[in-house]
Amino acid sequence: MEQPNLSYINSMSGGDKAFEQKLISIIKGEFPEEKRVYYTNLKAKNYKLTADNVHKLKHKISILGLEKSYEIAVAFENNLLEGNTELQDQFESILKTITRYLQEL
Repeated sequence: MEQPNLSYINSMSGGDKAFEQKLISIIKGEFPEEKRVYYTNLKAKNYKLTADNVHKLKHKISILGLEKSYEIAVAFENNLLEGNTELQDQFESILKTITRYLQEL
């Protein structure tokens, strides 16, 4: 499985370390709450709201350089809009990988 990285953030920052740290701080602050809401809506089988959660999370997946994972998130979001939870395990594996990565930053 691919691993999160800061390549995209570094390329966006143009070497501005304060900007990089601010962006990382925002991601570290928002990600756990967005993940929690995702699990809450999934458990309630509210797939439309769960798809919205995946939509928000997929932007963080992209920012963390996870190209293949982003594609999985897009497909999972579309599946949820059809009431289909296929790809749930793969998506949640991505969330776990990101959680571990953010804890190490």
